[in-house]
Amino acid sequence: MPAPGRAGGRRYVPVCTFRPGGPAPRWRSLRAVEPPAAADLRHPRAALAADCSRCRALCCTGPAFTRSADFPLSKPAGVPCPNLLPDSRCGVHDRLLEGGFRGCVGYDCFGAGQRLVATLAPGPTAFALLPVVRLLHELEWYLVEVLARPRAAAVHAAAEAALTTTRGLGARVGPKTDGAAAAALAAAVEAHRREVAPVLRAASAAARAAGGPGPDRSGADLAGADLRGADLRRAALRGAVLIGADLRRADLHGADLLGADTRGADLRGADLRDALFLTRTQLDAARGDRLTQLPTWADRPAHWPA
Repeated sequence: MPAPGRAGGRRYVPVCTFRPGGPAPRWRSLRAVEPPAAADLRHPRAALAADCSRCRALCCTGPAFTRSADFPLSKPAGVPCPNLLPDSRCGVHDRLLEGGFRGCVGYDCFGAGQRLVATLAPGPTAFALLPVVRLLHELEWYLVEVLARPRAAAVHAAAEAALTTTRGLGARVGPKTDGAAAAALAAAVEAHRREVAPVLRAASAAARAAGGPGPDRSGADLAGADLRGADLRRAALRGAVLIGADLRRADLHGADLLGADTRGADLRGADLRDALFLTRTQLDAARGDRLTQLPTWADRPAHWPA
């Protein structure tokens, strides 16, 4: 059995394959364990965390639901979910997965809900602005990460400028915002999203360059794919369809997961440390366990087994 050690300033540890109830761990190789390439992002992203206690259930009323694998029922936009209680709490929050509300488990407003409720009364304008402000907060989530990654230093100036614009667009939401202003803001935010995209792409390339970029599977349809134990370190998986993919024990260290659809993906035992542009939505939509390795900022989803 190889022994842990150090070489070239890096720490090396043995990597094993383990299946509960199966044979004893099998030692495969020695893999370099890089120091974290980004600072802890909890504090810089504190305002981008959803706080349902400060919201008025905008996401339970504004969007339309369509009966599907994500929802067991349909409801039109602007109509409260039948499970919504008078105090704006969810009556089935503790059993959403069992009830078939996977779409609710995998939804994160990035703090847009409480921000809107603090500014506008719940109603058509607030409902229309929820996806707009959510997108702004999502862009801020990514840009803050870029600025925390030293390896993306060449892109920091562009990211800082984009972040300033992002926050400036958000500041346009106020008590007097009406439907016309909401529509104009939506158009401006979509145009801004297109401007931010190349900044994020350049940051990803710079962050993944050390050690050589991994495979490029951007936009690939990997739904249901058997990727158990796959070496996806520093891979480009942005926009990839990973619905129901088997990623058990896969190495996704430093992989770019921007926009990847992880609904139903099996991440048990996977290594997601230092994954780029990973979101709570992607974690909540997937399956994991206590062996799944997460970035320092990420909390283990409540529905994952301890």
